[in-house]
Amino acid sequence: MKILFVSAEVAPFAKVGGLADVAGALPKALKALGHDVRVVMPAYRAQEELGRQGKLIPRPGGMIVPTGHGPVAAGIYESTLPGSDVPIYFIANWSLFDRPNIYGYGDDVYRFAFFGRAALELCNVLDWWPEMLHAHDWHSAAAVTWLATAGQSDDRYRGIPSVFTIHNLAHQGKGPWDVLNYLGIITHGLTEEGHGEINFMARGIYHATMVNTVSPTYAQEIMTKEGGAGLDGLLRYRSFDVHGILNGLDVDVWNPQTDVKLAAHFDAETLEARKANKAALQQKLGLPERPEAPLLAMVTRLDWQKGVDIIGHPLHLLLNGGAGEAQVVIIGSGSPEAEAMLRGFQDYHPDRMRAILTYAPELAPLVYGGSDIFLMPSLFEPCGLGQMIAMRYGSVPIVRATGGLADTVRDGVTGFIFRDFSGDALWHAIQRAIYIYNVDPGSFAALQRNGLEQDLSWRHSALGYQQLFEWATARMRGW
Repeated sequence: MKILFVSAEVAPFAKVGGLADVAGALPKALKALGHDVRVVMPAYRAQEELGRQGKLIPRPGGMIVPTGHGPVAAGIYESTLPGSDVPIYFIANWSLFDRPNIYGYGDDVYRFAFFGRAALELCNVLDWWPEMLHAHDWHSAAAVTWLATAGQSDDRYRGIPSVFTIHNLAHQGKGPWDVLNYLGIITHGLTEEGHGEINFMARGIYHATMVNTVSPTYAQEIMTKEGGAGLDGLLRYRSFDVHGILNGLDVDVWNPQTDVKLAAHFDAETLEARKANKAALQQKLGLPERPEAPLLAMVTRLDWQKGVDIIGHPLHLLLNGGAGEAQVVIIGSGSPEAEAMLRGFQDYHPDRMRAILTYAPELAPLVYGGSDIFLMPSLFEPCGLGQMIAMRYGSVPIVRATGGLADTVRDGVTGFIFRDFSGDALWHAIQRAIYIYNVDPGSFAALQRNGLEQDLSWRHSALGYQQLFEWATARMRGW
């Protein structure tokens, strides 16, 4: 099958969250199954610089993108996803994408509306016509919307099915109704859209042939009033077409047997070698080298979704010896209040706590490979990669039973699960984990080995998407 893969982020070219990891890995897994996958993303400032350095290939002539406001010129860069021969194309427009940040501008809905329309126009330039459009989150929903409306009057695009993947329902891409005029679309409003407003997340859900989320549990949660972010009614309306496919992990990138950022390599059969990573992490951060003390870690954005609202009291109890001796390492940035809280804990407990309040990708593998216990107390989590990386690196996760966390961690087998979104529930789970760590090291090592031995590769996910593409194709053909 020929698949056009449209995403605002693709690792390693541009990354803000887990969307980029999916877009950088899933196309390669689909290619391994025999599919012809072409990836499209915007050319942000970093890609423009790569183009100037000759590291991306410019396509002569670029293209003209038709819009309701008139034709707009766009450039095209070409490359391949690292470690593969999967083509990736970058849509360049200096006024729209050559900016310091990826998101956060007042004209974001217009920027990504143009991107979605340009991604489809690219097919005409390449003379390559997809048999499937796979779009991701609201930033790519314009492609789905145009294909299902104005695109049906064009013989080149008529009959192409689409799959719309929801990575985070909370970010919806709301803007003025004029955005539809900009796309050259005439259509009706949705109940989920306010007067004179368009909601691209709602549009993607409404217009796609099939819809999926990045874990089975999250697919159920978003159909509830509590988890639906105002779109639960629309999702229930489309419930027969909404599926959950768990994300995978790029096991070539996240590999404790080869990761150069680790002090010592290891696998499930050589757990003893892992102790060198704990010592190296303690040395690097200036913590006392105490192999017997459990080291707990978080690598996270510091915002309400990730559970920072409930970590304060458990950290206070933990650092004051409420569960015995322990050390804590947290990497993250975001909420000023959360950063101030963690900075305060570090100041009061310099021999037990380190807070690295910035994005630190170079340090993260050593934190995963050197910590004993990994915390993910999320309020909601569409899938989550942290818990999977932690298990892959032998750090036993403590997670809340939500979204992909509930689908990937097995309580008492590969980690520890708590249900209530509260500091007390998190604290009880921490106590439970530390008790087993201290009293029954054999059982704790079994938890580590079970996590290490899980198959977290993208192959299973790719097979799930392949099935979803087949269903979408059958639906479009009326089978």
